[in-house]
Amino acid sequence: MTKFLTVILNKEDDMYVALCLELDIASQGRTVEEAKRNLSEAVELFFEMASPKEVEKRIKAEIFISLLEISIP
Repeated sequence: MTKFLTVILNKEDDMYVALCLELDIASQGRTVEEAKRNLSEAVELFFEMASPKEVEKRIKAEIFISLLEISIP
């Protein structure tokens, strides 16, 4: 089965951090591609090792991404 999950990537110092929003699992790498690859491995391992109850508890069914406009003095 194939499932699409939401990933946010950001650079922290000299590393990239990848976060899967639905599962709250993160990983990192020296490049964007490496961070995504490492996150993919972590998520796959989670699905292999977690009980169905744990998966149901952790996975978020709906994720909304939006912009927030604020004024900064």
